[in-house]
Amino acid sequence: MGTNSVADNDVMVVIIYTSVAFLMMAVVLVLFYHFSRKKIVQHELEKRDLKISHQQDLLKATIITQEEERKRIAQDLHDDISSKLNIVSLNTHLLTTSGLSEIELSEITSNIIELTGKALENSRRIAHDLLPPVLEKFGLHAAIEELCHEFKTAKQAEIHFENKLPAFHVTEEEMQLQVFRVLQELLNNSFRHGKATVINICFEERDGRRTCLYSDNGRGFDPSEIQNKKGLGMKNIESRIAILNGNLNFDSAVNNGVQVSFTF
Repeated sequence: MGTNSVADNDVMVVIIYTSVAFLMMAVVLVLFYHFSRKKIVQHELEKRDLKISHQQDLLKATIITQEEERKRIAQDLHDDISSKLNIVSLNTHLLTTSGLSEIELSEITSNIIELTGKALENSRRIAHDLLPPVLEKFGLHAAIEELCHEFKTAKQAEIHFENKLPAFHVTEEEMQLQVFRVLQELLNNSFRHGKATVINICFEERDGRRTCLYSDNGRGFDPSEIQNKKGLGMKNIESRIAILNGNLNFDSAVNNGVQVSFTF
């Protein structure tokens, strides 16, 4: 009888310890899940905040770029158009002066014609900067060819452009404009900061996405430094790539040029 009682007590002890052990394991698992979930949620929130912060930076850069563009256009209109038209207006009033000789009339008329011609030329240039006519009429390929030709002529540089993609669809106007502006900014950076003499631009398809490969033989830069010193031009490029839902990659080293790829 005593033996059975001891055995029963042992069984009870085992059951109690086992139950306690399972209970502790359950508590540990619940706590582990709780804290793991909390860390995951915290990590997701940090990622979201980082993404929002990045989007805010891009939006800010876009707004600043637009404001700078407006200021530049306003300055161009004032310096190149308004000033010349004011002189044309003054010369036109001079024509109403009585007693002008034939030589004076000829000089004033020639001056009016010359200034009017320059004002028209400058207005075309400003319109071209806003929206290149070639891009609007003939598409991205032709616009980039013209852009390369302009930089070749002005900078005495060697620029190679190759397009392995099929023709761009006429309805993709916004995409074509953004890609054009990105290349315009990259070319400006290559010459202004990199002092490049050779540039390569290639459009091709990679992993099912349209990709632009861009490289130059300029001064290059330290990628770790550029992350902390992004200028307006760089932020402008990033904001345009974001509009295209594309990816942007930079690779460079000091005195080793720049290699850029972006999808669109």
